Amino acid sequence: MLGYVNLLSGPSFAGEVPEDFSHTIQGEIVFYTGMTGYQEVLTDPSYKNQIVVFTYPLIGNYGVNEADHESDRPQVSGVIMLHCADAFYHHQANCSLKTYLEKWNIPYMTGVDTRDVTQEIRDKGTQQASISSGRPEAVKQVESIGTPYSVVQHEVKSYGEGGVHIGLIDFGYKDAILQSLLAHHVRVTVIPFSQLDKADVLSLDGLVLSNGPGDPKDLHAVLPKLKALSESTPTLGICLGHQLIALAYHGDTTKLTFGHRGANHPVKDIETGRVCITSQNHNYDVAESSLTNTELKVRFRNVNDQSVEGLFHNDYPLMTVQFHPEANPGPEDAGWIFDHFLHMVQSEKGEKIYA
Repeated sequence: MLGYVNLLSGPSFAGEVPEDFSHTIQGEIVFYTGMTGYQEVLTDPSYKNQIVVFTYPLIGNYGVNEADHESDRPQVSGVIMLHCADAFYHHQANCSLKTYLEKWNIPYMTGVDTRDVTQEIRDKGTQQASISSGRPEAVKQVESIGTPYSVVQHEVKSYGEGGVHIGLIDFGYKDAILQSLLAHHVRVTVIPFSQLDKADVLSLDGLVLSNGPGDPKDLHAVLPKLKALSESTPTLGICLGHQLIALAYHGDTTKLTFGHRGANHPVKDIETGRVCITSQNHNYDVAESSLTNTELKVRFRNVNDQSVEGLFHNDYPLMTVQFHPEANPGPEDAGWIFDHFLHMVQSEKGEKIYA
């Protein structure tokens, strides 16, 4: 059945929607450039309420399995593809991508020139869009809907065993972050951001601030608590967690024109000169000019656009990364970040980690 994806900037792109799709859905439209990893992308809470355009032309070839979910269900509002495979080939797969999306009532379109859509986003910036059946409908809302920050909040729960106890502050965390920590044989307690006070009574040795969707400034209420925790406990901020640390220390964040999403973003470690190829998914970045009068210093920089990719503190065992060291999807070049963080945890608190 004929359908349309309609962008705020005006143009509409025709494609095919399932026969039973008869309504209109709306979300922020973004593009992802990786050739694989669609399952991880769809279930990553950082993509909540977004319509994802996959630039790679062949999606769904290896189906969907039970091992690669980053949360317990798809988080996206909709999916746009050139081609979605009906047949799938992988020994772990248990259903097709179409079947998986239909199970969760996630609208999708095929037959769309996704690179043409992506060019429009690159030219006009990330914006609101809709997927509809029948004739195109104009998108009435403004680019920023202004909805409150919203992710599924879980109870405090512990995983694994070990002599080191890490608190994972949940702003919409990917399962791969939890699994990366557990692989280091530590105990991890997941703490929803709405229950930050629990971190005071758990005898934590370290904190990881997770990724999550939306504008970091929507979480301004938690910033004083995050600053206090990071001054007393070794801390690693990932993606949204990185942005929140910058805000907590009186830096600023700005919205990128079309964000960084994909599995091939080069990042340079200023201290060592080493370049890692990283997995990224974010709309916002830390404004380097805002760090001048803060206690934070730049440690990592994006090779392509020179944006800030990570920070450290001279006096506290605190570091952040804008990219995803746990990958999933993407290369594992930056996996050493977890090793480095746990070395910080095991070092004496208050010690200068960087000379």
